[in-house]
Amino acid sequence: MVKFVGNNSFGANAIAAVFGAFMYFATLTEVPIVNNFMALGMLKGPATALLLAGPSLSLPNMIVIGKVMGIKKTLTYVGLVIVLSALIGMLAGYIIYV
Repeated sequence: MVKFVGNNSFGANAIAAVFGAFMYFATLTEVPIVNNFMALGMLKGPATALLLAGPSLSLPNMIVIGKVMGIKKTLTYVGLVIVLSALIGMLAGYIIYV
C-alpha cells in the first residue's frame, strides 16, 4: 500500500482515484474501508481522491453511461473524474493536510 499511495504525488492520487472509480461501494461503506487503507499507509491526499472518485464512478455506472451516451463521451467523463479527483486529492494533501 505504501509503495503505491504512500506519498502525495499526482501518480499516487491517480492510482487511488482509479481504484475508487472501479470499486463499487455501498453508501458509507467506503469510510471504514479507506480508514483501513490509511492504517496500511495510504496518505490523506490519495484517500481524498479515492473518496471523490468512488461515488462518481463505478463499473456498472460506466457500462450504463457507455450504452446511453456512447464510448467517447463515457471515456471523457471517466477521464475527467479521475484527473480532477487526483488533482483535488493532491492539492488537499499539500494544502489542507500538512
